[in-house]
Amino acid sequence: MEPESLGAEQGASLPGPAEELGTLLGQDAALPKLSGGELDRELESKSDLIDDKEFDIPQVDTPPTLESILNETDDEEESFVLEDPSLLNIDNIDTHSYDTSSLASSDSGDRTHSKRKKKLPDSFSLHGSVVRLSLLKGISAQIVSAADKVDAGLPTAIAASSLIAVGTSHGLALIFGKDPNQALRLCLGSTAVGAQYGSISALSINNVCSRLLCGFAKGQITMWDLASGKLLRSITDAHPPGTAILHIKFTDDPTLAICNDSGGSVFELSFKRVMGVRTCESRCLFSGSKGEVCCIEPLHAKTELRDHPITQYSLLAMASLTKILVIGLKPSLKVWMTFPYGRMDPSSVPLLAWHFVAVQNFVNPMLAFCRGDVVHFLLVKRDDSGAIHVTKQKQLHLHYDLINFTWINSRTVVLLDSVEKLHMIDRQTQEELETIEISEVQLVYNSSHFKSLATGGNVSQALALVGERACYQSISSCGGQIFYLGTKSVHVMMIRSWRERVDHLLKQDCLTEALALAWSFHEGKAKAVIGLSGDANKRKAVLADRMVEILFHYADRTLKKCPDQGKIQVMEQHFQDMVPVIVDYCLLLQRTDLLFSQMYDKLSENSVAKGVFLECLEPYILSDKLMGMTAQVMKDLLLHYQDKNLMEDMEACIVHMDITSLDIQQVVLLCWENHLYDAMIYVYNSGMNDFISPMEKLFQVIAPPLNAGKSLTDERVVMGNKLLVYISCCLAGRAYPLGDIPEDLVPLVKNQVFEFLIRLHSAEASADEEVYPYIRTLLHFDTREFLNVLALTFEDFKNDKQAVEYQQRIVDILLKVMVENSDFTPSQVGCLFTFLARQLAKPNNTLFVNRTLFDQVLEFLCSPDDDSRHSERQQVLLELLQAGGIVQFEETRLIPMAEKAEFYQICEFMYEREHLYDKIIDCYLHDPVRKEEVFNYIHNILSIPGYSAEEKQSVWQKAMKHIEELLLLSPNKAADLIATHFNDQIEGIIKNLQDQFLLFQFLRSLLDPREGINQDMLQISPCVTEQFIELLCHYNPDQVLETLQVLEFYRLEETIQQLQSKLLMLTHEIEESTELHLLKDIEDTLVKTIALCQRNSHSLNQQQREALWFPLLEAMMSPQKLSSSTVLCQYSEPLKSLTMQVLNNMAAFIALPSILQRILQDPVYGRGKLGEIQGLVLGMLDTFNYEQTLLETTTNLLNHDLHWSLCNLRASITRGLNPKQDYCCICLQQYKRRQEMADEIIVFSCGHLYHSLCLLSKECGIETKGQMRWTCYKCNSSNKGGKLSENFSELKKGNGASLAQTSTESLLDSQQIQAFDQLCRLYRGTSRLALLTELSRTHGGEKHGLLNASHGDPALNSVFQNENFQLHLTPPPLTEE
Repeated sequence: MEPESLGAEQGASLPGPAEELGTLLGQDAALPKLSGGELDRELESKSDLIDDKEFDIPQVDTPPTLESILNETDDEEESFVLEDPSLLNIDNIDTHSYDTSSLASSDSGDRTHSKRKKKLPDSFSLHGSVVRLSLLKGISAQIVSAADKVDAGLPTAIAASSLIAVGTSHGLALIFGKDPNQALRLCLGSTAVGAQYGSISALSINNVCSRLLCGFAKGQITMWDLASGKLLRSITDAHPPGTAILHIKFTDDPTLAICNDSGGSVFELSFKRVMGVRTCESRCLFSGSKGEVCCIEPLHAKTELRDHPITQYSLLAMASLTKILVIGLKPSLKVWMTFPYGRMDPSSVPLLAWHFVAVQNFVNPMLAFCRGDVVHFLLVKRDDSGAIHVTKQKQLHLHYDLINFTWINSRTVVLLDSVEKLHMIDRQTQEELETIEISEVQLVYNSSHFKSLATGGNVSQALALVGERACYQSISSCGGQIFYLGTKSVHVMMIRSWRERVDHLLKQDCLTEALALAWSFHEGKAKAVIGLSGDANKRKAVLADRMVEILFHYADRTLKKCPDQGKIQVMEQHFQDMVPVIVDYCLLLQRTDLLFSQMYDKLSENSVAKGVFLECLEPYILSDKLMGMTAQVMKDLLLHYQDKNLMEDMEACIVHMDITSLDIQQVVLLCWENHLYDAMIYVYNSGMNDFISPMEKLFQVIAPPLNAGKSLTDERVVMGNKLLVYISCCLAGRAYPLGDIPEDLVPLVKNQVFEFLIRLHSAEASADEEVYPYIRTLLHFDTREFLNVLALTFEDFKNDKQAVEYQQRIVDILLKVMVENSDFTPSQVGCLFTFLARQLAKPNNTLFVNRTLFDQVLEFLCSPDDDSRHSERQQVLLELLQAGGIVQFEETRLIPMAEKAEFYQICEFMYEREHLYDKIIDCYLHDPVRKEEVFNYIHNILSIPGYSAEEKQSVWQKAMKHIEELLLLSPNKAADLIATHFNDQIEGIIKNLQDQFLLFQFLRSLLDPREGINQDMLQISPCVTEQFIELLCHYNPDQVLETLQVLEFYRLEETIQQLQSKLLMLTHEIEESTELHLLKDIEDTLVKTIALCQRNSHSLNQQQREALWFPLLEAMMSPQKLSSSTVLCQYSEPLKSLTMQVLNNMAAFIALPSILQRILQDPVYGRGKLGEIQGLVLGMLDTFNYEQTLLETTTNLLNHDLHWSLCNLRASITRGLNPKQDYCCICLQQYKRRQEMADEIIVFSCGHLYHSLCLLSKECGIETKGQMRWTCYKCNSSNKGGKLSENFSELKKGNGASLAQTSTESLLDSQQIQAFDQLCRLYRGTSRLALLTELSRTHGGEKHGLLNASHGDPALNSVFQNENFQLHLTPPPLTEE
């Protein structure tokens, strides 16, 4: 039954929303239409909007209409997910460069994109061989046979379900079974039908495998019964004639199918049976006139998911050349989602694929779509209200372009790139599991159908371009298998089971990789796992058994492949590579029984393998992964390490092992003989719970030399340090060298160690042994560390009676041993009393110490009769006071004793307590070690808050009193201090300083900015700076010029007078000396004075310049007046030369007549003849002539350069333009084809050609002052990441086309513009306009050349007097005509 048709007039008169839906449904007079009632019901029941929150869509005033969405062109600028804008940059592609005649060719596809963003790692060693690609020999042979015997033609399409259907180029559909024989079940159609309908271009089998739909290259559709082989329907009017069927797809509803033709339209086919007659109703879902669809994909659900709530909508995804659409076909048509791709390669293939996946414990469909090298995943969910929401998932960024995307299961996808490589990807981790080259398949491409060659090639150029790499109908998936159709074969790809993957590695002799892969299965970390079932424990048991089998095989191969000949190092290296693998996996599987029985017995057959096995146990022992082992293995381990002399390694192993299975006495003897003291202590403690014997053995070694006053050897020092650490661990309840003592033994161990330490005599004491030998030995060995051990122990003591008795007993013994003996140094005695002071200062102290002992210690440390160890005594006393011992002394007695002993740090400590900060300054000044610290101390007192005004004033006065002493100590630091805190006293300090050299050092540190003092904080008169310059001339004249360049506060006239007096003094010295070096001094001073005058002349008027320069000229000419001096006569010529140097430099600032007048008025030249001053005048005139000639030459060069530039610009503007192609770069249509009355052709200088309406649609035209300024769309968009160039053009109308001349402007940010301007100023110098203006003004009104350019206001000085002025006399560049 045909639906009621809707006329064109009715369609045009629909209201707004109806127009939008009507456009979506493709209302065209030539196509089947919806009835008016159906349309109204659709508008009333399905007017919901897309969820803005799900899509993150901003609010807009006017929502876009479906009409506007469908009218968007291929080059949409905004993509759906724009996370990385650089991914949207594509190369400019010449669409004519593609071959359009590639059907079923292994060379088809894009192999040009060799440069990509990144390279994925080789994953074979990590995952093994995941994929198995197999040739279906039976089907392949029968395809070739059918082509030869019945003229079936080449294969063109494939569809797989319970059966495999293959379509051919001569219109036949071959149906094969999936049984092992791959028998041909049916041959549907005939070559006669093929001659009428063309080749089969698309196939589809319904979900129960009862019906087959065939789409043909000339547009017909047939339906076949797969059980009987009968033709059920032949459909010829489902879509516009003259277009090929690109896709035909059954939905989950067997009465509903979708087809897509080469016109880009999509139609719904509804199969009905009315009164025994099979019919097909067609409805247009998408019109190709609004954008060409080239890929469709309905959502299919497996049988167990048929009740999923989202299946009731019968979702369909469609991919056009510009956007993705997801619509619902049921219960009525509704658009659920639409968004554009973004800019990309126009030749890339749009891909769509659905699959149900589990996300957050809910199973929902996920749509994967891509075009190019980025795959987007969208999760589709239905809420309680029935609305569908779409959420974006993590994108997959690739380094290759895709031509096929297939889900193989919910976690794994298989991709085919444009160079025919298969990539298996884990979706969640985006890890590439395997890559396979399938060029040998010789994949069939659908290019001829996309170009619709069978109907005359009446398709758009854009669709034909996509079809170059289209292989939609050559790949079909079903039940975890993917079928690939080649020109002469069919291949199937599937995932190997876990056992097959392991066995595959074993066949390739990759045992290590096989073990690693099996362990990843065991831990559940492997990807794409097939064949493991049951709970986790059952799976692990199965895998563990398989790994044990591999380990036995691995051990046998290790021994079998051992090199029999060669160096022993080669054998060791072989076993070092192999044996640790066995140990590692046995321990990972917790099979130590296997490791130390069968594996150890196997490897013991080879002595080298046995040794390597024992050595590789060490890291597991040290990391406590291997605590126990059999007695035989442990015995072999100790013997091996002893034979190899690896005693330190053996010790490290012993302290981590359970040694109950060893002969303890033998191990102790072994440890003692080899100096393994840690191991010996560990064996005594762990094996026999004996904590005293190790101490006795160590004391017996270190005590005799210490009691005899001898120094210990390095080995005995190590023993002593270990003894101290061991005692500390025992008293703290920790095991040595690691771990903890069992809690029930801690009190017993502490008591035993204390009782041992306070023994009156040792076990085997001699008659002359002193009392308390153990404490005495430890005090002699390291007093400070032993007392630290006791202090830590006292911290842990509880205030019970026994603990208090132990503490007091220890303290009494310490005092008895150290105070009553004179063989302890002051530092050792000080350590004891510092320890006691800290203990006595505690709030809960229970110790008692006689105060007289502290007085004796004070007398001992402050004894003036003994000057030895002065700093040591002072430091000991200071630590004692800081530890709380101050309460044990009388302060009135302590300070005098410290002053007498010159303990200035002690005095500072006491003065600090009494807030006598001014006296501390004396302590610093008298202390030779800490003198330099006085400056920081004074600065901190005067600047840090927390001190009273009186305290700061006393410190300030004390510093002023000692200011000269501070200057002598460090002029630089003193000047910094004075500038900060004594700024108003600077002039008074200067007056009081009698030493001139010290004054010079002080002023240099104060005034020279290079010394680091901030000059803004100084408040001094210029006379101070001039006094410094005078001292600088006297003490360091070589630095005068450099210093004047950085000084700020000085008067110019006074400074010039000082320099001139210095110059006169040097010239007068010539009369008294004949040394030639005086002339050198005069010349150096003159050069510096001239530089000073030049720097300051720019800011002075003419009168001030004469007052500045003429005294210098007078200073040079006055010595020449003394003509009677015979000494000066011989130096008259050099002096005249220097005078000429002054004249040449001042001529740039003072008018020439003024200079000549001053010279003629001078007695030396005025009374003489003209010949005497001829050389002087001629020299000045020569300089003037040279500068005038230089200016004229420069003017000619600039005029020539300007003329050349203008000619070049004129030639480039009037030059004709040559377009690179004959089609519009936006719509890809030839410029003649879309020519309209209002449409014009725009050609840019870059060679790109556009229709003016296309440019206006891309907003590339700006109207200014009645004229259009155009921008090249392609150049502007392709340079997003780099420079942006805009080609503006003036429209010239003529003969229906226009040529747009362009000029380039650089769009730079403010920072780039500033850098560019600075570069221009640096290399280009003054502009041509400024130079020409200056030259015309100079030639027009001035007669004195450059010498007179400085008359008048200083702001109007000539550009030629700028010190940065440079002439660039480079000839203009040559350009190609």
